[in-house]
Amino acid sequence: MKRWHKGLLGTLAVLALAAGGAWTFRTDLALALVRWRSTQPIAANRPVPWQQGPAEAAQSPADRPPNIVFILFDDLGMNDLSTFGGGVADGRIKTPNIDKLAAEGAIFTQAYAGNATCSPSRAQLMTGRYATRTGFEFTPTPAGFPRIVPMVWNQMHPDRPPILTNDAAEASAPPFEEQGLPPEEVTVAEVLKTRGYHTVHIGKWHLGNAPEFLPGAQGFDESLNMDGLLHLPEDHPDAVNARIDFDPIDRFLWASANYATSYNGGAKFAPGGYLADYWTDESLKVIEANRNRPFFLYLAQWGVHSPLQATKADYEAVGDIGSHRLRVYAAMLRALDRSVGRIMAKLEAEGLAENTLVVISSDNGAPGYVGLDGLNAPFRGGKGSFFEGGIRVPLLARWPAQVTAGSRIALPVGQVDLMPTFAAVAGAPLPQGVTIDGRNLLAALTGRGTALDPQTPLFWSSGHYKAVRAGDWKLQVNGKQGKAWLYNLAADPTEQRNLAASEPAKRAELQALIAAHERGRKPPLYASTFETPVSIDKTLAEPYREGDEYIYWPN
Repeated sequence: MKRWHKGLLGTLAVLALAAGGAWTFRTDLALALVRWRSTQPIAANRPVPWQQGPAEAAQSPADRPPNIVFILFDDLGMNDLSTFGGGVADGRIKTPNIDKLAAEGAIFTQAYAGNATCSPSRAQLMTGRYATRTGFEFTPTPAGFPRIVPMVWNQMHPDRPPILTNDAAEASAPPFEEQGLPPEEVTVAEVLKTRGYHTVHIGKWHLGNAPEFLPGAQGFDESLNMDGLLHLPEDHPDAVNARIDFDPIDRFLWASANYATSYNGGAKFAPGGYLADYWTDESLKVIEANRNRPFFLYLAQWGVHSPLQATKADYEAVGDIGSHRLRVYAAMLRALDRSVGRIMAKLEAEGLAENTLVVISSDNGAPGYVGLDGLNAPFRGGKGSFFEGGIRVPLLARWPAQVTAGSRIALPVGQVDLMPTFAAVAGAPLPQGVTIDGRNLLAALTGRGTALDPQTPLFWSSGHYKAVRAGDWKLQVNGKQGKAWLYNLAADPTEQRNLAASEPAKRAELQALIAAHERGRKPPLYASTFETPVSIDKTLAEPYREGDEYIYWPN
């Protein structure tokens, strides 16, 4: 966005805040300005000209480097998958295709996202490096967001702790398009290309929208990028929408939303159907086009992130399971599960399933602001917190040629480990002169080779809020609130008993690990522009009571 547009939106937001009258008038004015800014022409849907691989294979699929398909869901909670014994609506909504993949492969039972919000997690899994090395610590937000969302929050929820803003940081931040992963970082796509892989990204990117930050500049041969926020046009005859009126983020998303995609950084055009299904359709074309050469497909689904939208067919299929919002959410999950099933069937049909590594994960835990309870059960917290519900995520891997079906791997691992693992699977060398923080998980996956040390620390950071897990112990510290939370996850996996006061030696030991991790770090690429209070034990749909546990999340 041009800087004058950014400045205009900020100024108009301030004027809206200062305007007299009811808060609903001021809110509607601010959101109308966002809607005005987002209005732009989008071309009709058109075929994607996917590059076609060789007509005949130089080697059989078993004799060439394995294909890698990485499917990343957005805001998916651990309890959303029936794989883990749960499922939406008290287990009534199953995920049979994902369950089947897990049963035929490996489940990492203690897997963690790189961060508790989306973009920093994506930067970690792309690079195998912590934010302390890349500086990519905060999620990019579009113009107006750091002022309008706090304004709406503080007007809608005067009984809750306020969202705190940093106007100076917002004014000095780069434009949204330029808040990206630095081009000098080496991504997994760039590493795999050294072994002859054809690399394709489909779906959400959120690591910068200027040309130098797009997937094509970060090692991907082809990219079908998400350029809107809607899963379907709001007024589409097949769309079932569920607005979350108590959530200011949802209100901003609907105001700024459009329905668009682009291929290789070109002009925007309309997708060809409900996003989860459309991106799956295109993924099947990519698999077919590249069946005779090794490929890396990164499918980054937008579901189950809000705005909550489902198709009528999926909405009807899940049945009357509760509130309209829950039913739409469950229908979105059904579409994601169907996507996995279709991709697995295509790999089988092309004779590629045996020597293809398929990995499934989520960028962070489910958010409390959608107002649905139990999505991260049995863990406390959710998106925007370093409690287990915010960062404990599914990590499933199927590779029949190498991974024993039904494997369960208890080693604590993070998404920072994915890049070096994919490199090892492909037989690709890691980049020279670059410190990689992640570990190669190939031995854990196959049961062959040297076992990894379960005491190796995992780190998380977002401004003044930091966390570390070392072995069974986990410490969180929040500088804004001057609070610490220490848990022994072996004895207390759901973080019920804070031992920060009763175990000072262990707290000091883990605090020293954080200090060492932060020493000499690269500063954040841009400063935090606002800090949001995130409830740990309640959703935003539940009333706030004095004494409720919450943390301040800097972004």
